[in-house]
Amino acid sequence: MKLPALRERLRSRTVRIGLVVVLVLAIGGIVLGAVAASSVATRAQFLPGTPEGATPVRLDTTLYLPDSTPAPAILLSQGFGGSKTGLDSEAKTFAQDGYVVLTYSARGFGRSGGLIHFASPDYEIADARKLVDYLAHLPEVKKDAKGPQIAAAGSSYGGGLSLLLAAADPQVRAVSADITWNDLTHAFFPNGAGPGAGVFKKLWLGQLFGNAFSSGRNVLSSLAGGRAGRSESAAGGPSSVTCGRFAPSVCAAYQESAATGTPSAAMLRLMRQASPATVINRIKAPTQLVQGEQDSLFPLSEADANARGIAANGTPVSVVWRQGGHDADGGGTTDVINAGVSWFGKVFGGSLSGPQPFQFSEQAGIVSVETGSATEQTRRATGYPGIDGIARRTTTVDLAGPPQEVSAPAGGVPAAITSIPGLGGISNRFDNALALLPSSPGQTAYFSSSALTKAVSIAGAPSVRITVIPKSSGDAVLFAGLRDLSDDGTATLPSQLVTPLRLAGLRAGVPATVTIQLPSVVRNVLTKHRLVLSVATTDFAYAVPQKATTYTIALAGGTAAVTLPTVSGSPISAGHPLAWLIVGLLALLLVGGVVGGIIVRRRLVLKTVPELANTPISIEGLVKEYAGGYRAVDHVSFRVEHGQVVGLLGPNGAGKTTALRVLVGLITPTEGQIHVFGEPVVPGAPVLSRLGAFIEGPGFLPHLSGRDNLRLYWAATGRPIEEAEFETALDIAGLGASVDRKVKTYSHGMKQRLGIAQAMLGLPEVLVLDEPTNGLDPPQIAEMREVLQQYAQTGRTVVVSSHLLAEVEQTCTHVVVMHKGRLVASGSVAEIAGAGGMQLAVDDPTEAARVLAEVGIGSHLVPARRALEDVFLEMIGADE
Repeated sequence: MKLPALRERLRSRTVRIGLVVVLVLAIGGIVLGAVAASSVATRAQFLPGTPEGATPVRLDTTLYLPDSTPAPAILLSQGFGGSKTGLDSEAKTFAQDGYVVLTYSARGFGRSGGLIHFASPDYEIADARKLVDYLAHLPEVKKDAKGPQIAAAGSSYGGGLSLLLAAADPQVRAVSADITWNDLTHAFFPNGAGPGAGVFKKLWLGQLFGNAFSSGRNVLSSLAGGRAGRSESAAGGPSSVTCGRFAPSVCAAYQESAATGTPSAAMLRLMRQASPATVINRIKAPTQLVQGEQDSLFPLSEADANARGIAANGTPVSVVWRQGGHDADGGGTTDVINAGVSWFGKVFGGSLSGPQPFQFSEQAGIVSVETGSATEQTRRATGYPGIDGIARRTTTVDLAGPPQEVSAPAGGVPAAITSIPGLGGISNRFDNALALLPSSPGQTAYFSSSALTKAVSIAGAPSVRITVIPKSSGDAVLFAGLRDLSDDGTATLPSQLVTPLRLAGLRAGVPATVTIQLPSVVRNVLTKHRLVLSVATTDFAYAVPQKATTYTIALAGGTAAVTLPTVSGSPISAGHPLAWLIVGLLALLLVGGVVGGIIVRRRLVLKTVPELANTPISIEGLVKEYAGGYRAVDHVSFRVEHGQVVGLLGPNGAGKTTALRVLVGLITPTEGQIHVFGEPVVPGAPVLSRLGAFIEGPGFLPHLSGRDNLRLYWAATGRPIEEAEFETALDIAGLGASVDRKVKTYSHGMKQRLGIAQAMLGLPEVLVLDEPTNGLDPPQIAEMREVLQQYAQTGRTVVVSSHLLAEVEQTCTHVVVMHKGRLVASGSVAEIAGAGGMQLAVDDPTEAARVLAEVGIGSHLVPARRALEDVFLEMIGADE
């Protein structure tokens, strides 16, 4: 046997063995998961809650039973605006770990009856106590000498309910509360200095109120057949047009406070009765506090206050700072469950003793020297140090900068944007881009350190002293943040958090010096970076004074040092054994995937092709196959040259959009070679920066204007602002003054035009548009036709997919026809439309031409041109 053939056989055999192993492991993982899931029995039922006056209330619950009982029980509470449905996966995981779990929809939510009184001791907490009593009498719940083993757990609203329940009911013997609050007064109106109230978190409080209002009414309307006005749920809960399912007293307190921007007496009473801070000395159950590091609603300072208050009573407390929070997309859910399983195991297993370790998530080793991007890792320290640097390690960094005058516009408009409540993860995904929208010059003072000579790890709340000199008397509202400025000029606001501060009763021209506790963050600041203190007069998420004024902001004493809390800890590898089993299987699957990837990579031949460097698009043998053997694209090949407007034609299901998605790197092909300017296309390939795309309809942030959406998109690319060509793109959009309206007010056609303008930002060399004229009226279609043709005349390239064949015939220079994933035809429009052949209605064309010439009439042969639509229908008809 020849050596090349031997190598090929060995390689083929290795691949087959690897794939078989991967398949066995995958099947094993599926079987294990199925067996685990099948061991959990569930029982849904309504249980009695606290009556609303004389009206009975029922709570919608589900009981999860592990395969072995009796076992410790967990009362699992929902987040605000949710219901028991959202707790199903978490409850099953706890049950698979051997716990009896009872989930429920809190009163006023889902199918539970009653009104929302917001964690009231007389209603929500009284409901929870009834459910604890129910668990305490179940034979499936384990008892010991102290009574039934019952724990309470939940995130956000559910975490607050769990803490308040533990203070009210001694039957609760363990708590795990995630991303929750200590004092709602401080959480919703933070950092008041002097006799005035704090700063109103108008967007967050409005978001919470809106969630409960909309979810309550929508569910009830569907249950009641869509009746307007007041309706009743199956469980007996009333709903009103103005207040949803809020109790009238809660609704009135919110409305009054939202109108004034300061908490009314009723709102203060409501917030105090719903705050663990008021009853924290009664919590005797060992408590785990898990808090998110990306959270502008309930930041790390809320968990810190809970930890200090509970520990002051001698109650064991464990503190965990995790990735995620209210400003992130569900990150950390697995970590929360694992932490709860571990904590409850310690409490009910009798292994809880001594000070509990502190666990936090931080950026770890640097992945890229050029970008400074870093991985995340979990670290553990001996004992919780708090957030403010008292009795713990700190370091100081000197700041410098002259006094600066800043303006506070009337009503805070325009405003800086640091976070957008309710749009989970937007802060993390766009990071610095949010700070670019739509702040105006002159609203922020900056004070910078020198370049750091060594890296510093911040873990907690830095502090600094500043002096404020108001131009006019009254209250000042300011927003302070500590930015990480890299040596290339990129500024990052850690976790997109700022500290709001109200200085009450200031007198015109009289300096006021104050110590600011900056947001609690975890951040590695690298060598050569600088720390920059920013003090702004506006923030999109908060209410500010209506009166316009100016302030002079200075460092206290002319220069000041920012105090940075630090903490050292050892990296840990935490996780539940089942989680590690799954991770191990996934790792092995990944290895198999790598092997498969090598094979695919060989098929794709991911190499630069120098001879295609001047060819905008080259596609050879493109195949995209999905599970079950379905081929959306089947061996398609074509090229697109400079100056062409190419129409990609085909009926629904032809594979047009799939081909475009592969072209722009949204998905990877199964086989084939795709090159743009000679460079292979893979997701994230640098060459894609030369391409602008609009695929499968527009997607924008509805609460922002069209202009701001374009700015946000461009900022997220990281490319210089001067390269954006905003005005050209906006001219193309043709939205006029509407470009400054919120996108949620746009018609479909307006969104379509904005999407095309977004694709044209930076005037890319290749423009790829999926159904660009969808939703446009005839005059707008004519304008778009002219724009695309002129764009191509500059030497650029345009590829469009469309069902409007007549429009393609007028717009495009070339067409590619697809049907059932295959290429039917490609070429110029003239060639395709002229596919009917040469025709001249005479027996002897030569003689006819001679005769016509004798009488002075010229003649020549031309293609028998037909409508492109006729040719297209004939092509795909022949392929049926």
